[in-house]
Amino acid sequence: MTFISGLEVAMLMLLVFGILLHDIALSSQEEASPEAHGIPGEPLFNYASIRLPEEHIPFFLHNNGHIAKVCKKDSHCPYKKHLENLQYCWGYEDSCRPEFRFSYPVCTYVDMRWTDTLESAQDTFWNQADFGYAGARLRELRVLCQPQHTSDSSLVCSRYLQHCRAANLYLDLRNIRRNHDRFKEDFFQTGQIGGHCKLDVRALMSEGQRKSPLQSWFAELQSYTQLNFRPIEDAQCDIVIEKPAYFMKLDAGVNMYHHFCDFLNLYITQHVSNSFSTDVYIVMWDTSSYGYGDLFSATWKAFTDYDVIPLKTYDSKRVCFKEAIFSLLPRMRYGLFYNTPLISGCQNTGLFRAFSQHVLHRLNITQEGPKDGKMRVTILARSTEYRKILNQNELLNALKTVSTFEVQIVDYKYKELGFLDQLKITHNTDIFIGMHGAGLTHLLFLPDWAAVFELYNCGDERCYLDLARLRGVHYITWQKQNKVFPQDKGHHPTLGEHPKFTNYSFDVEEFMYLVLQAADHVSQHPKWPLKKQHDEL
Repeated sequence: MTFISGLEVAMLMLLVFGILLHDIALSSQEEASPEAHGIPGEPLFNYASIRLPEEHIPFFLHNNGHIAKVCKKDSHCPYKKHLENLQYCWGYEDSCRPEFRFSYPVCTYVDMRWTDTLESAQDTFWNQADFGYAGARLRELRVLCQPQHTSDSSLVCSRYLQHCRAANLYLDLRNIRRNHDRFKEDFFQTGQIGGHCKLDVRALMSEGQRKSPLQSWFAELQSYTQLNFRPIEDAQCDIVIEKPAYFMKLDAGVNMYHHFCDFLNLYITQHVSNSFSTDVYIVMWDTSSYGYGDLFSATWKAFTDYDVIPLKTYDSKRVCFKEAIFSLLPRMRYGLFYNTPLISGCQNTGLFRAFSQHVLHRLNITQEGPKDGKMRVTILARSTEYRKILNQNELLNALKTVSTFEVQIVDYKYKELGFLDQLKITHNTDIFIGMHGAGLTHLLFLPDWAAVFELYNCGDERCYLDLARLRGVHYITWQKQNKVFPQDKGHHPTLGEHPKFTNYSFDVEEFMYLVLQAADHVSQHPKWPLKKQHDEL
């Protein structure tokens, strides 16, 4: 066993984290420096590249002090007013004081299965599903392959290899064999993936307990090899990728609920990496020879300036990535938000609200109302075979009897209504009504004061109730079974009778009662714009 001094340990860690944990946002533009003078009349930093919602700016500056220093001395900086709030923090930073966190979840009762006080319930929810979750991933990071020199490779991962960061990563795809398997576990053999660094093989192999396609990167990295050459410096690469690249294994691109698990986990990965730059590549890790159907591809513009790159683009080449980030995955055990076990009685995570704000801001979806004292009600229709609202017109006519409602029916068919247009409708809705289905994932982009009415949950009680709790919007659903009328008992192709495989009619009076409950919540919400106008009058 080789022992090294404390100074050598410190230097080694500085080397590793200097390579891996620097601010990616500056990797593709001139380093912001407090000593920079710039051209007279020109800003000292490209502030337009930050592209964050105004509310997020002080939190960004808290984690990027070098930019805050430049802003302080730069007369062109548009963020000077935020310099007074540099103590604001997301909550996962070591330097973050609790009173300056982005937000706190709200708990109204104690779920005794988890804990016994409201305070500890709040902490539990924070760590399960808020920025405390990002903090846990940060604290898990450990060096698995240590660089000895600045030109070396390196590999740093969180527990179970759910998230990793690599420098000077070498991939040899010259003899790759593809088939129908999207996530082939033996895709790379020894020597085909790795870097020039000191690999702790035992530590790497100890992280395989959650080996699964959409839960871990273990299958992809178990063949990571300590190479006897420096891939880039020794000219062993046919292609060198200079920009940071995010590797992602994607869930179903035709289902909004599943695909937005991809986008949310990419956003959390950006927090863990302290970078929100769009001057990065997204590489879709897919070992099959198939394409990928993506109905929500417009969303990528919130994260990258470039088209998504399939891994097979590099087939027959040796490709080296100067900086590679293996994103958190969409179906991780105790991950977010697919099948996440959540403590009851709590809601409103800052993480999901920030994600919503981030995506809407970058896709230029703005809030345009409400107008003329009207509350905007949107019914999401279904053109699918099952879960249609059989008396939809009758419900629509009942809603139109309320003079303060502005009502519309929409069908989010991707061939007829682009996803950005869908988001614009959703974000400008105050009460969103729909049957159980992936379209209700749109609730992520409702305004803070909105209510979502899952007309009937078809026996799946937690799915959209929990998603609404995470986002922090009010949720209601049908309760009286004697006032909902299924067309039949449902016909699942293999399971027989099933409530998701039929259509429904609803009692109009009960429907209106529930909608008016939702409207009351909206009108009483402190962020409801018309409430503010009324209070001012």
